[in-house]
Amino acid sequence: MEMNEIKPKEEPEILFNELFPLRQLWKPKLPYPLWDANWDGNKPGSTGDKRKDHENNRYIRKNGVTRHIILIRHGQYDETHRDDEKRILTPLGREQAELTGKRLAEMIAGIDKQFGPCGVKTIRVSDMARAKETADIIARELPDSVLKAEPDPILNEGRPCHTIPGGRVGPSTVKKTDEGHERIEEAFQKYFSRADAPKIDSEELNTDEECSNGNETSEGVVGSESGNGNGNEIKDAEELAPHPQHEFEIIVCHANVIRYFMCRALQLPPEAWLRMCTFNCSLNYVTIRATGSVSVRMLGDIGHLGYNHSTFSMHHGFNW
Repeated sequence: MEMNEIKPKEEPEILFNELFPLRQLWKPKLPYPLWDANWDGNKPGSTGDKRKDHENNRYIRKNGVTRHIILIRHGQYDETHRDDEKRILTPLGREQAELTGKRLAEMIAGIDKQFGPCGVKTIRVSDMARAKETADIIARELPDSVLKAEPDPILNEGRPCHTIPGGRVGPSTVKKTDEGHERIEEAFQKYFSRADAPKIDSEELNTDEECSNGNETSEGVVGSESGNGNGNEIKDAEELAPHPQHEFEIIVCHANVIRYFMCRALQLPPEAWLRMCTFNCSLNYVTIRATGSVSVRMLGDIGHLGYNHSTFSMHHGFNW
């Protein structure tokens, strides 16, 4: 650059309500509160016939697989270190993880025909020390049939987006948000989607047309998920088996990630993520129906821990 050459001045970023760059505000596909039915890109295409599409949707609702995703925040850990490998669980955090494993093991085993076994296929985990240690302790309590996936760094803790309410952010926060959002959004798109739609049986579809559809609810089809529906009910624990139309997986990760996932799954503005509190080793549980509808069954559930094991980071109990 020559001495008399003037470097062009960078244009200031346009701010959203004087808080943060407008480009970092989440932009939904449809205006809130409308629901994007193809939010995961996995909605079956239209036949061009509204009546036929309705019939196909009923068939998918009845015969499709429901995905159950149980998100678990890691146990309490030592926050006095900067290096991740030293930020390991406290003795209390290890107890929290063990109690969580026992609760999940009970869910997997089932209790009786009314609370049948939950078919957990996989336990996933971020690549941070506190999450991996939590997942290892949980996995020791689970049956060998539950596969343990390799740690996935896109599930690591970070700043998924800005928060409202909140003050004006500085350059370092803008940078952290740029770094965290792309990765954590990638994780959401990787792990959250409906199951593939079942192949439609035209003969069964025609039979369904003759039956009343009054047994449908917003949560799906009401009916026994145990037994075979013909009066031959399950009689003892040895006969209990996971329901083939329900698949479960566990993801052990972090508070900010879980809260962002919950907002995105419900198609709520993700800038609301900090309004939720997810305690250590809490269960945060989402169902995704084959039709793409989403429900939260648990948020921050620590009923398995008891008051003496209830923490949010270094805060104990609720008086904080």
